[in-house]
Amino acid sequence: MAEHRNPAVITVPGDSAPLLAGELSREGLRVSDGAPYPFGAVHMERGADGSTVSFTLPETVPDGQGEEAEGHVPADSAARFEAVRAAWQSALGARTVLLAEPRSFCAGVDRAIEVVEEALEQRPHPVYVRKQIVHNTHVVRDLAARGAVFVDELDEVPAGATVVFSAHGVAPAVRTAAELGGLHVLDATCPLVTKVHAEVRRYARRGDRVFLIGHEGHEESEGTLGEAPDRTTLVQSVEEVAALPDLDEGATASYALQTTLAVDEAEDVVLALQDRYPGIQGPGSDDICYATTNRQASARAVADSSDLVLVVGSRNSSNSVRLVEVAERAGARARLVEDVGEVRLTDLCGADTIGLTAGASAAPALVDEIVRALRGLGSVSTSVRRVAQETVTFSLPKELSR
Repeated sequence: MAEHRNPAVITVPGDSAPLLAGELSREGLRVSDGAPYPFGAVHMERGADGSTVSFTLPETVPDGQGEEAEGHVPADSAARFEAVRAAWQSALGARTVLLAEPRSFCAGVDRAIEVVEEALEQRPHPVYVRKQIVHNTHVVRDLAARGAVFVDELDEVPAGATVVFSAHGVAPAVRTAAELGGLHVLDATCPLVTKVHAEVRRYARRGDRVFLIGHEGHEESEGTLGEAPDRTTLVQSVEEVAALPDLDEGATASYALQTTLAVDEAEDVVLALQDRYPGIQGPGSDDICYATTNRQASARAVADSSDLVLVVGSRNSSNSVRLVEVAERAGARARLVEDVGEVRLTDLCGADTIGLTAGASAAPALVDEIVRALRGLGSVSTSVRRVAQETVTFSLPKELSR
């Protein structure tokens, strides 16, 4: 079999290695920092002092082997490797990073994570968690490594075990199932979500037709709808409001909101409901939580002056996705990234000013890693754009009081 020799190395500052590793992986080139490393993988090796990292393409590529060959690099791997090198060189340069504040964890997320941590300390193992405790891959992975067992439904939890309900809340039917199953429940529902549940119950008790403004399939909306399923209708947009049926003669209506909505879009739906059903009543205070509102305001504050806005968060995180939409509506180019490894070098090209924020379920350390990696491309000056100071805290469930 003929072989093509493609000796190639990219050496970069150590802190920015995740940028290169992520880019090479997206090009279909596996990256390994082990020794010995798998055949066909790009080898990542740190310098003696860790300040630099070299990525070395395998010297031999089997002739005629495509991407489908197990353990082999693609036949055009040298070209892909060079494309990453070119993207790296184009992304080099000094930058300003505008840090949105507030960003990252909110009080409800802090509380939910602490519930699981305390359960792992105080309760017999395994400790089960229904659904993701918060919508962030890194948080879930960390807690799983410490002993938490994540399940989709309660029938996966053995009788007598401890189960934690996630920050997004659950329907009454789930609580009933837990009781019938003999489970020890620790409730990590965010108190602001609990407030919305109470509103829906109150509206339904007085006989209202209830409209929940939210996103179909989101765990928070599903739990809230479960409070009064026969009287509650999910509404996602102004267009859906127009298609709603008329109320019966003498009937009354109310509305509630999912806590993680984009403020401006939710206001549009509220106005449409008020126009469609004159006299409809809503919550005495905003349902959209303070943390969501603050993070959207700070995202707008950095978007106004940024060539690119990076939002750190998972794709199933409603509040993180909303931050991207808010930044885009403010006129900025915006990207949602799980972590530093998902930051694309091509997005950084020409971006002299970068806005950086994170959803309420994303850890602050993930933001710090991106700033550190950007310094591997050139000097970075940081500036904080603060729109609010958050002092809210929530206490743990009484079952976990020390």
